[in-house]
Amino acid sequence: MKLIVSSTQSASVKADASRLADFVLFTQRGCILNLSKELIRGNLSYPQFFLLTYLSSEEYLTMTDIAAKMGHSTAAATGLVDRIEKLGYVERVHATEDRRKIMVRITAKGVEFVSHMRKEIATDLAGILASMDEEAAETVEHTKRAISSRAMA
Repeated sequence: MKLIVSSTQSASVKADASRLADFVLFTQRGCILNLSKELIRGNLSYPQFFLLTYLSSEEYLTMTDIAAKMGHSTAAATGLVDRIEKLGYVERVHATEDRRKIMVRITAKGVEFVSHMRKEIATDLAGILASMDEEAAETVEHTKRAISSRAMA
């Protein structure tokens, strides 16, 4: 059920969305710069890192799953996995019920790398959030809750 939003509320929502967009762009710029340096050290591209983050929250993904999540063809997903497998961040395993089915799972090295990167990003965000005024922090918190509830629906 959708609520009817008055023009005043609509203007307020648009203003909040505009401030949030500025926040996202600012934090993204700050975090991406640090992320870039760390990814270079780990010899990873952004798509490879994003795949690792997907895998860190799943037991495994099939090549079809990877292709769908990454918006790639299965062949492109295979190439992506090949490169990060050579670096030791993921491994391929065969399904017990069908050996033709290949599952990709993250290794301990991959989990460690994702954990390290998450800590780096959290540190950057903590610095940004600490410098916010109360109104801006409330807007971020309200938006976080709205996004979380929308994702669960």
